[in-house]
Amino acid sequence: MGCFFSRRRKPAQGGQQQKQAAAAARGAGQDAAAGEEKAPQYSWDQRAKIDPKDYTFSGLKDETVGRLPGKVAGQQFVIQDCENCNIYIFDHSATITIDDCVNCQIFLGPIKGSVFFRDCKDCKCIVACQQFRTRDCRKLEVFLCCATQPIIESSTGMKFGCFQYYYPELALQFKDAGLSIFNNTWSNIHDFTPVSGENNWGLLPENAVVQDYVPLPSSEELKVVRISTDATRSIIPVTRGQRQKSSDESCLVVFFAGDYTTANARKLIDEMTGKGFQLVQTKEVSMKAEDAHRVFQQCASEFIPLLEKGPVVALEFNGDGAVEGCQSTINDVFSGTKVFVSESKASASQDVDSFYNFADMQMGM
Repeated sequence: MGCFFSRRRKPAQGGQQQKQAAAAARGAGQDAAAGEEKAPQYSWDQRAKIDPKDYTFSGLKDETVGRLPGKVAGQQFVIQDCENCNIYIFDHSATITIDDCVNCQIFLGPIKGSVFFRDCKDCKCIVACQQFRTRDCRKLEVFLCCATQPIIESSTGMKFGCFQYYYPELALQFKDAGLSIFNNTWSNIHDFTPVSGENNWGLLPENAVVQDYVPLPSSEELKVVRISTDATRSIIPVTRGQRQKSSDESCLVVFFAGDYTTANARKLIDEMTGKGFQLVQTKEVSMKAEDAHRVFQQCASEFIPLLEKGPVVALEFNGDGAVEGCQSTINDVFSGTKVFVSESKASASQDVDSFYNFADMQMGM
């Protein structure tokens, strides 16, 4: 008769050690396998691979090519060795270089950094960028938006006009590229290699029609972009820049940061240009209290608390009666908005000079 609890036979000591060794070996093997299966993962391993061919147009002739909104998405782009081509980049990018292109029509959406044209000739372009530079170019005609002073070097026959273009995605692309629609020094060209007695650059005619220089795309793929070249719809306000002013009377208007700053500035531009006044220049820049004292003088204390909310947007209008026109329009349309407006024709000239001299220093111009 057996017992309810039988004692198990105790294994030999040597056998127990062997089992423990075998178990340890199996565990080590499993750990090694796990290590092989679960290799460290890094964020850069997860990025989509970039194919340079997707960001290059090279060696093309008599073609219409382009990239739709969302297809470049802030990458670098290269255009080289193209002839008789229409090229459209309907997206924002990091930088763009254009080398050895002849007789091409080119649209370049907002560029966060620089655009550099080298050894190009007889090209017509529409460009928005932070920095613009050419070297060894001949006969380029450019509708330009540039946040800093454009530079030409060893280039001749250059003509410039103010950027004017619209499609629905363009405003957001400017934001993605870190560009303000109000910072445009398109006509303030610096010639690195001037020639005595000659002028290597000039301005396009005031009545120049954008489509006469860079036609709308003809390919079915690119026709889906809803483009307008009407100056009144342009994302960038069309300014006179350094063209001769029509009057000795200008007026400075400054909007302070808020939810509707851009919309208010654009509304005033529409109102004033609709009355026949000319928009000379615009600027978006941050100000400090000491800057306000220098620019707004006795009115500074009224505006200093508003500067903490963000950058200001300044507009210069020109034309006989510009000061009165600005004052009456702001009273009628922006009665609940705090706005700086020149008080008189006599003070307006100093207002304009004080603000834009400050802004140029602030932006390193």
